[in-house]
Amino acid sequence: MCGIVGILGREPVAHPMVEALKRLEYRGYDSAGVATLENGQLTRRRAEGKLRNLQSRLEKEPLSGTAGIGHTRWATHGKPTETNAHPHAGEHVAVVHNGIIENFRELREELIASGAKFKTETDTEVVAHLVDHAISQGKSPIDAVQGALPRLRGAFALAFLFKGEENLLVGARKGSPLAVGYGDGEMFLGSDAIALAPFTDTISYLDEGDMVAITRTSADVRDVTGHQVQRPVIKTMASAMLIDKGNHRHFMAKEIYEQPEVVGHTLAHYLDMANEKVLLPGRLPFDFTKINRISISACGTAYYAGLIGKYWFERFARIPVEIDVASEFRYREAPLDKGDLAIFVSQSGETADTLASLRYAKEQGQHILSIVNVATSTIARESDVVMPTLAGTEVGVASTKAFTCQLATLACLAIAAGKARGNLSAEDEQKLVHALIEIPRHMTEALKLEPAIEKLARDLSKSTDVLYLGRGTSYPMALEGALKLKEISYIHAEGYAAGELKHGPIALIDEKMPVIVIAPYDRIFEKTVSNMQEVAARGGKIILMTDPKGAREAAGEPWVTLTLPELAATVTPLVYAVPIQLLAYHTAVIMGTDVDQPRNLAKSVTVE
Repeated sequence: MCGIVGILGREPVAHPMVEALKRLEYRGYDSAGVATLENGQLTRRRAEGKLRNLQSRLEKEPLSGTAGIGHTRWATHGKPTETNAHPHAGEHVAVVHNGIIENFRELREELIASGAKFKTETDTEVVAHLVDHAISQGKSPIDAVQGALPRLRGAFALAFLFKGEENLLVGARKGSPLAVGYGDGEMFLGSDAIALAPFTDTISYLDEGDMVAITRTSADVRDVTGHQVQRPVIKTMASAMLIDKGNHRHFMAKEIYEQPEVVGHTLAHYLDMANEKVLLPGRLPFDFTKINRISISACGTAYYAGLIGKYWFERFARIPVEIDVASEFRYREAPLDKGDLAIFVSQSGETADTLASLRYAKEQGQHILSIVNVATSTIARESDVVMPTLAGTEVGVASTKAFTCQLATLACLAIAAGKARGNLSAEDEQKLVHALIEIPRHMTEALKLEPAIEKLARDLSKSTDVLYLGRGTSYPMALEGALKLKEISYIHAEGYAAGELKHGPIALIDEKMPVIVIAPYDRIFEKTVSNMQEVAARGGKIILMTDPKGAREAAGEPWVTLTLPELAATVTPLVYAVPIQLLAYHTAVIMGTDVDQPRNLAKSVTVE
């Protein structure tokens, strides 16, 4: 995840900004930079690599400005070079950006036609030119930003610094977090409270769609409609050594809301977004055309990510996939042909059963590929290939953002396999990658269902049993939904393939049984609706998660319908994870359980 910091100070701000950015190093980055106003002029210092390189640059070429913005970048569009490092600038404005601008190509072409000169490969530069062009046409900096924001499609947090404006910073967010810090004659912007901890313990968090204009003594916040609003100002206990909950009640809630950003960065690590291709970092030590079978092994939520991956590998690459719970695989003594591929999925990279399974597969001559959130973990160190999920630290025991980042990584790998084996054409690859690029925006839309989900959770919290149903990749999502609900709310829940309903589970259906049906409108939607009608005929309380077309087709059947954005059927699990997680979260909150540390559970299971 990238990091943002902005300061309107009384002393030079370049070195304090670097110190603040150091507190965001846990997010990961590959370049860094700052911009300040030197006698009213925008002046930048940027460097590839770690912050020490930027510090060395500042020692040789110091900056003395008291207004500035800084950034640590995970490369999305464009390589991690100094040229592509943030801040990006036009004549009148400099900008730093977390997230992805999906429609940057069309904006870029429009701006080039109007005379803009682009110097980088990034999507962010279009934001600088959009705002710059508006200012050159006579708009004020605030009006220029306000006019540009509706034109940006994607998920982002932005901070702007303007030529000649010594007492103004502008920030905006859509899908990525941004906080305002309040000082004595100083004001701050930051990705989270950790960055601002050395300067202030008084902060407010922008809501979705907000824009803020700060001076050294004020913060003017406008909502998505442009109306002035007040956001709660709170005291934070954040320090350089703590990860803060932000304006959320629990870490789990914060981590659910971080998903548009972290999934975006994970995708950016594995995709060439400009050309809509999969671009895996480094060379794989095996040839997908020579792989006859893939074995996937994992535990808990990571197992369900692997189960969805099975659908993708078999569909995109036509490779047979075996998937096992690691605790079973390690003792099953499965026959594995030498030279095939074994994939292991783990958030911590220390899961004992998964590690034991890895060692067994290695003994059988398998190529070992791990998908982990901790790149220095034991599983990572013992693998031939490591594909990191860039979720950042996940505190909540119930996995949320690590799960969706695992899905993003598996999707990219499956597409790469399909392309390598000739099962996907260049056009197929482009369509699939385009669908993935849109995921952060769709996740942001899905988060808007939270009020309806919270209301639904009040009814769900009165249940003793809940059933989840789905077909295709929605079947593993049903399993994951049931796991989420039972592990944090302690309500008994089960997930089933919808086609299995009449092979046993239908006996449980009565008027007290909530049945959550995960059914995006796809080629098997009608089959799922048939199962839903069987539930309705027996008085079951149907909660349908679908898209606009699915909601129309299923009219009259569900008790509650949660309508998600319309998106490509191949990538629905990444977006449908959001309401599944929110429903479990709010049910648990209403029931008063320990959401972040549910009873009897641990974040990393390092014993058998």
